[in-house]
Amino acid sequence: MSTAGTAMEQETPAALRRTAEEGARLAGRVLAERFQGERTIEFKRSSIDLVTDADTAAEEVLLRFLRERHPGHSILAEESGASRGSELRWLIDPLDGTTNYAHHVPHFCVSVAVDGPDGVLAGVVYNPMLDELFSAARGEGATLNGRPLKASATTELERALLCTGFPYDVREKPDGPVGLLNHFIRRAQGIRRTGSAALDLAYVAAGRFDGFFEFNLKPWDIGAGSLLVTEAGGVMSQIDGSPFDVMKGNVLAGAPGLAAVLQRECRQALANLGWDPRP
Repeated sequence: MSTAGTAMEQETPAALRRTAEEGARLAGRVLAERFQGERTIEFKRSSIDLVTDADTAAEEVLLRFLRERHPGHSILAEESGASRGSELRWLIDPLDGTTNYAHHVPHFCVSVAVDGPDGVLAGVVYNPMLDELFSAARGEGATLNGRPLKASATTELERALLCTGFPYDVREKPDGPVGLLNHFIRRAQGIRRTGSAALDLAYVAAGRFDGFFEFNLKPWDIGAGSLLVTEAGGVMSQIDGSPFDVMKGNVLAGAPGLAAVLQRECRQALANLGWDPRP
């Protein structure tokens, strides 16, 4: 078989998913091994934006693996930034849920996705503490440890369990995030704030949550999770209901029968607040 043919086979969504799964498990092993140890914690943009030694170590392992497997691909990583290559680009968050991790709360994950000119092709979210591997390839569905995932069948907001998170600038700009939280607290069955956007999206895909909303997320936060949601039958959009774009971080995810309701409620609530959802 020619080298070109081999390369093309390695870049199918299914093959890229296998690479993402392997890489996520490698990085997850680093996080699990360091979880009970001492923390080296630094602050980035604010006192609520952390990075630990485990973030850096897991990213190094993941980057080395991806560069060996696909040396010509581009990479956008949370800690080390961007490196240029082909149109195929890896979006990696070596530790989503860093604040949880820093406080020894066992709810965090590795998020690995690869996108191209037409969107995300493969994505994996891996929780090493529960050994839960959420995985998707475009057009091939989403799975949890090999079992098919399906988004919730919930259609009524008052029966919905929602999830949210707060952006790093919430102290300076609280009105939108807090306003939406207040809006849905009064209407949904319940709201959770778990501290890992990637896992929140995976949980929407799994039907554990019926919807998720958050402002100012980054491509590495949402790349894998967005594909999980859509491949499980859920709906991704911007908070105002406009089309989803992995480079735009005001995100709304919902069960197929609830997404339109969530979009309408978000638009109404933000209009009442006079809040422009654009970053």
